Order: sequence, then structure tokens, then C-alpha cells
Amino acid sequence: MSYRAAARPSRFALVADDYALTAGVSRSILELAELGRLSGTGAMTNRPYWPEGAQALREHEGRLDMGLHLNLTLGEPLGPMPVLCRSGSMPGFNPLARLAFAGRLPRGEVLAEVLRQVDAFAEAYGRLPDYIDGHQHAHVLPGVRAALLEAVALRWGGQAPPFLRDPFDTPGAIVARGVAPAKAAVIAALSAGWRRALDRAGIPRNEGFAGVSPFDPARDYADDFRRFLVAPGPAHLVMCHPGYPDAELARLDPVTDCRLIEHQFFASDKSIHAIEESRVELVRLTSISDQCSISEGIV
Repeated sequence: MSYRAAARPSRFALVADDYALTAGVSRSILELAELGRLSGTGAMTNRPYWPEGAQALREHEGRLDMGLHLNLTLGEPLGPMPVLCRSGSMPGFNPLARLAFAGRLPRGEVLAEVLRQVDAFAEAYGRLPDYIDGHQHAHVLPGVRAALLEAVALRWGGQAPPFLRDPFDTPGAIVARGVAPAKAAVIAALSAGWRRALDRAGIPRNEGFAGVSPFDPARDYADDFRRFLVAPGPAHLVMCHPGYPDAELARLDPVTDCRLIEHQFFASDKSIHAIEESRVELVRLTSISDQCSISEGIV
């Protein structure tokens, strides 16, 4: 009998991606953090808004998990990457993925940039991040995942390692939720083998992942969020992308109006009611990683 059939998990973590992408995205996340609606947020430390944004995040130390949203697909790198970023800007996800699956990623460049982004987090925030995930889930691509694990070993050494996101979930859970199932299945396929690599390295991670969205402003996000809490894993993680759209966001990212819709939902009592109706409790990432340990070996 699977763990999900044996006992329904009672806790989940909700993390907001893309902190420091723009000033409006950061402002939205800070407002939701002040309301106690989030478990954590992941910062894009290669963005110019990060140093100032780090100071604002410090006000939530101890109440919010602070993560690195590793970014290899948007904006400029923090140091020279003459092969991967010949134009001076990060490649998009598709070019990065093609290089990764062809075994042509410049491993040294990727490792150096991962280390720079980790160091930029620590320099501005004053300590290493609680967790690491990846913009567009690029952290699980071949070559990138190896560089990330090496960076964790180099920077954390004998310290307790950070929580790393596993964007995999089972086909049954993805179908049961019914929100962007094809997209969620592709992300899950990209993550094949990542969980085993994390477990071998003794790195905490989630087991159960939701929040994959079609980013369609015509959809009812409140209904989608309730679906994200269907068929939860034993260490369930839900991602979200709130923000205040502006001209800069529109220039950088195709997801604009949906960010405001998400912000308005999480800022309202609707989000509280959805969680209560689903009979789950919003907790920190460290709490769900503890919960994950009791399901070790179950995929």
C-alpha cells in the first residue's frame, strides 16, 4: 500500500518563486509574507533588485524560509560565461535544455555561476539560503543538477545542506488534479532520477509537487489552488507566482496578469478557506522535509 493510500498528509508548504525579478514581484511577495500566507520565497540573486530586496526579507527571518531561485534562463549572469551566454544574457530555457540533453553544457561555467548566485545570496542576506530551486525548473536539467550538487557540497561543507526542490509528482496525482496535466507531466519527466540523487547525497527535499499552471487569466485560480491540494504527497510542496505587473515585468516575462490574480487570491480570505476546506496546514519547508523522512524509499 502506498503512503498516500495509507494516510493523508496534513501539512504542505507554499513558496513564492521569482523574488527580486522586478520591484513589483518583490512587493507582492513581501505583502503576502506579512499576512502569513507563505512558507517561503526564492530569490533571483542575479537581478538588480536583490541587494535591496534582501534587506526587506530580513524582517521575516524566522517566519519565512529564504531560498535561492537559481536562474540560468533570464537576465544576465553574475560573472563571465563566454560559452553559454555569448550575447551577455542568459539563454532561454529551450536553448539551455537542448545543450543539457546533448551533453554540451559548459560544466565549469555553470558551476561557477551557481556558486556566484549562492554567494550573492549570502553576501546580501547574511547567511546561506534555506533552500534552492530553479527558475523554470532548470536546476534538474542534466549537467545543471550535477553542478548544483557540487555547489552545495562546496559551500555547505559539513553544515546541514539546504532543502532542494524536486518538481516530480506521480502521473496519478497529476491527472487527479487536472491542472495543466501535460505541462506538469513534462516537468516531472525532466526530474527523473533527481529524487534518487538527492537521497544519495542526504539532501532534504519534498515528495509531492503542485502549482504547475497554464497561466491563463481566464481560469479560476481559486479552483486551481484547491486542486493543487488534491492527492498531496507526504511532503507536499506547492509553488506560486504572485506579483504586481508593470512594464518591466511585461518586457521580461510573459506571465503578467496571472501574477496579480494570484496575489489577490492569496491576500484574500479565499486562500485561508481553501486551505481549511482541504484539511491541510500551511507550514515551513523544514517541517515538510521532516515529514518526508517517514516515507523514505516510497516513490
